[in-house]
Amino acid sequence: MKHTPRPGIYRVRHLESGRSLLGGSVDAPAYLNRVRFELQLGSHRTPALQRDWTQDGEGAFAFEMLDDLKPGPAGRVDPDDLEELLALWLEKLDLPPHQRY
Repeated sequence: MKHTPRPGIYRVRHLESGRSLLGGSVDAPAYLNRVRFELQLGSHRTPALQRDWTQDGEGAFAFEMLDDLKPGPAGRVDPDDLEELLALWLEKLDLPPHQRY
């Protein structure tokens, strides 16, 4: 079975605090899997996120796809389109700095 990348915007949210890690990727579900794996190994590069994970466990987090981005011609994703979509979500969620990882 061939893997089909799913470009879009993802969020990892700490349910208790509401802090969120938001980002965009050409394969957002795969990136979410990577984040989960790094957290499980204790090796995620965002110290505050790793601390919350270590303290509260996997059940204290939601891994979400917020939006999909349709690939353009030839199945390619324009990085600028991904950045624009992420900017729209950052504006829509309006998370104060202390709510972001």
